[in-house]
Amino acid sequence: MSEDVRPGLQDVVVARTEVATLDLERERIVVRGYDLLELARTVRYPDVAHLLLRGHLPSPEEQAAFCARLGDLAGLPDGVVDVLRRLPAGTAPMDALRTGISLLAGFEDPGVLKDPSVEAAEAMLLRILARAPALTAAAYRALHAEPVLEPNPGLGFAGSFLWMIHGRPPAPEVERVFDRILTCYSEHELAASTFAARVASSTLADPYAAVVAAAATLKGPLHGGANEEAARMFVRIRMAGGEAAAEPYVLERLARGERIAGFGHRVYMRRPDPRAVLLREDLDGFAERDPDAAVLVRCYDRVVETMAREKGLHPNADLPIGLLLHLMGIPVGLMTPIFLCARIAGLGAHVLEQRADNRLIRPRARYEGPTDLRPPEGFTPSRC
Repeated sequence: MSEDVRPGLQDVVVARTEVATLDLERERIVVRGYDLLELARTVRYPDVAHLLLRGHLPSPEEQAAFCARLGDLAGLPDGVVDVLRRLPAGTAPMDALRTGISLLAGFEDPGVLKDPSVEAAEAMLLRILARAPALTAAAYRALHAEPVLEPNPGLGFAGSFLWMIHGRPPAPEVERVFDRILTCYSEHELAASTFAARVASSTLADPYAAVVAAAATLKGPLHGGANEEAARMFVRIRMAGGEAAAEPYVLERLARGERIAGFGHRVYMRRPDPRAVLLREDLDGFAERDPDAAVLVRCYDRVVETMAREKGLHPNADLPIGLLLHLMGIPVGLMTPIFLCARIAGLGAHVLEQRADNRLIRPRARYEGPTDLRPPEGFTPSRC
């Protein structure tokens, strides 16, 4: 056993995968052989989900069948919304989503939950993927005592998601950007939440448990949540004076030793995140249509310039996504749940890959504590 300890498993390769890789030299995210950015520009999120879960882009017939299946499965089982309405009013949307995914497991046939086959896992993952948007929107609306809306599959996966959040069909240009965000979030190799899902799956836990493990991991502020904090940051800068306030805001926070959300990445380090480069283009469309959006986009550029000069850091995907979702009118509390909904396709691909060639993930630790302690003379055992 090697005694070499890598804190955070940095640069440790723990799995062989055909799902995705981060090609740092060519600044690409490769998903089953395809450039993720090209996919985001040219296909729709359900196509990418099919690619991730089934290993290839769908034919026209497969597209129709896959989209129809997502639509058929999109609604929530009876009783789910009643449970969501019983959650405490202050429940975080991410906690509500995690709870809801656990709840959905109870509607599965117990025999299917215990079935270790890849085929059974794929069927369950498709149900989770299809229902996650409705679960996300229903939880948020239930927590705010608002009426819960049924999915509208005729609007497509992204359009129905926005419909359930806002209660109105989205503008085509907004729906297209939202679809692109879902694709950009769909898969990113072995992020912490993906690793958590693979660890859970390696125990032969069912896919609901694996996705819940990922959801719990994604809630941590060092993984998910950066898009929310980025959105809050731009609102603060706008209220403080707009573009002129952007640089002082960043400098003051850096002087206090604070992190600026949406910058840097464990893998990319000081390289650009390709997703952030792509999504910056979408900000221009909002700026052209809305003067208030134009102010926020100028704030965005000034923040990026300041961080590049002061810290040598580039934005990651969460920076433009946080602002884009804010410009779409998405409540801040829904931004990380949206991240999870999009990532379910990638999580599912890793869960299936783990099942197909499984070995229990069980690393070791290098112990550095004492070894020869004994209970003190006369120590009395507790009575509880």
